Amino acid sequence: MTLPALREQIDRAFSLEGFGDFLSLESGHSSNTVEAYLRDLRRLGEFALARGVQSPERITRALLRDFVYLLKDLGLSAATIRREVSAIRTYYGFLVGEGRIKEDPSDRLESPRRGRVLPDTLGVSEVEALLAAPGIDDPLAWRDRALLEIGYGAGLRVSELCGLGLADLLLSDNLLRVFGKGGKERLVPMGRSVIGAVSVYLHTIRPNIDRGASRGRVLLNARGAPLSRVGAWGIVKRATARAGIEKRVTPHTLRHSFATHLLEGGADLRAVQEMLGHADLSTTQIYTHVDREYLRSVHKQFHPRG
Repeated sequence: MTLPALREQIDRAFSLEGFGDFLSLESGHSSNTVEAYLRDLRRLGEFALARGVQSPERITRALLRDFVYLLKDLGLSAATIRREVSAIRTYYGFLVGEGRIKEDPSDRLESPRRGRVLPDTLGVSEVEALLAAPGIDDPLAWRDRALLEIGYGAGLRVSELCGLGLADLLLSDNLLRVFGKGGKERLVPMGRSVIGAVSVYLHTIRPNIDRGASRGRVLLNARGAPLSRVGAWGIVKRATARAGIEKRVTPHTLRHSFATHLLEGGADLRAVQEMLGHADLSTTQIYTHVDREYLRSVHKQFHPRG
């Protein structure tokens, strides 16, 4: 099913057109708020359909709780999750008021507390500053830039970054082959910025530092050995300081920002789940395989550097 067809199905099954009219005409919300709420509810609708739930009255408290857990697992900020919960509560208030349902399953749904520590995410402008931070006077600047671009542009875990092999760079197909937890293989799209930075690194810096001990890895340290997790953390830390970013930024922050920016841009959960390598939610596999052409189109349309 195409993305427009899926959205049409969700809008129809969950009466989102009527809810949008309620928000704009009766509640007086701005067009930006209406669009954000509808986007949030389409995300919920997609999640519900993947669970075999095809109408709002069949959504349970447990399903809503699992949905919020998934948003946390994907690394969305507390503010974004609070807005999602607010959209759900407003939606069910509308349905109850219209007499379409009798019981509100969102009445016990909790928003993340403002004081709770959730993974930091970076704004798009902060990411741009971070990616531009490696200085041209540093002989390994393009190595550092390649790591940052891949970390944010493909949403890899730090172990996946360090384990990336030359054979995993499918540059002609704009794809990375990644071996995640449990050795599970997935393909992740790369945007032009990632390909450009990686290509410059491969043709300029890497040949000069590879002394035969690289084991075929993409990212190497100054001695030509595979870059370690500690080394990757150090690169991110130095770039963060140089960019003047005061947040605590780690390689995982890049992964969280990747997921947040895609979802905030309107990408659907199935595609982001697939790109992150999150095959399961709890013990239930809820997302079907997404073909690589679809992933490429989602990445290109919704990622800031796609």
